[in-house]
Amino acid sequence: MHNSNMNKNMTARIFIVVIILCISIVYTSFTNKMNIVEVFSNKKEVPIYSVETEEKKIAISFDAAWGDEYTNDILDILDKYEVKTTFFLVGFWVDKFPEKVKEIDERGHDVGNHSTSHPYMSKLSEEQILKELNKTGNKIKELTGKEPTLFRPPFGDYNDRLIKVCRKNNYHVIQWDVDSLDWKELGVQPVVDRVTRNVQNGSIVLFHNNAKYVKEYLPLVIEELQKDGYEIVPISELIYKEDYYMDNTGRQHKEKNKN
Repeated sequence: MHNSNMNKNMTARIFIVVIILCISIVYTSFTNKMNIVEVFSNKKEVPIYSVETEEKKIAISFDAAWGDEYTNDILDILDKYEVKTTFFLVGFWVDKFPEKVKEIDERGHDVGNHSTSHPYMSKLSEEQILKELNKTGNKIKELTGKEPTLFRPPFGDYNDRLIKVCRKNNYHVIQWDVDSLDWKELGVQPVVDRVTRNVQNGSIVLFHNNAKYVKEYLPLVIEELQKDGYEIVPISELIYKEDYYMDNTGRQHKEKNKN
């Protein structure tokens, strides 16, 4: 009788273990399928880092937040080499240098939005993002008569929410694929080498308008790029505005079979 009870208990335990294993296998299979669906259905948003193009075109850009000491020199150098670029302006820079905003626009350069207070945009709510965009966007429009359509997030910090909000408000979110590292103040030649050795068709280069050596490195960079056959254009002329798709590196591609 004792052995019979033991056998029954053992059988019951084995049965329970088998049931648990079956449930575990079914659950794991289900969650794996759900994860696969999630990966393919919720595509991660990415900003524009560069553009796929057969043309030897690139864009250079200047982020302006903390000073104005070299801006006139930059504009004069760009005029000398007949180059048009893109300036991303923070709201408090616009407030401090409104006449410079007008001059940048009048000299034919893109005036892009770089936020109002230079925050980490991924930490903001949709309402806060809109405030950062609209406050500076409205100031730029008042000064230039043009609504900005390019936005560069401070620190290169973004998330899906930011890109979706920007898209709804007619902004293209712009990053870069070549960082000059001019803010590190390593000297002139390191900036020249870093940029000229890393550009490719469709590159977007990051500079800062108040970098210490900008008056020295900028002419050298432009001369080298032009010698290599690159045409330097504003970002608004480099990127595709419609009929495009993004790969996972942030490189923008023109949709095939469309003009």
